Amino acid sequence: MPREVTDPEGITWTCIQAFSGLGKDPEKAEAARVDGKDDVYKVVCTPSGGAQSVRIELPGDWERNVSDEQLLDMIQAQYRLS
Repeated sequence: MPREVTDPEGITWTCIQAFSGLGKDPEKAEAARVDGKDDVYKVVCTPSGGAQSVRIELPGDWERNVSDEQLLDMIQAQYRLS
């Protein structure tokens, strides 16, 4: 399920675990897992307005246990690198 957060500049970021649209098959979930890291997954965040998407790595429970502020900090850090 996508999660949306809005940064201080008014840009809404929609974040979703990579490959989640491929179904609930365990093989598909495994494709999103970060190699060599237990319970860490690739998440794609896309901003409103069509700017560049970013990929970040988050724990498996990110949808519930990562605050909006933490998520925005990670998005901004990765956005500056790209």
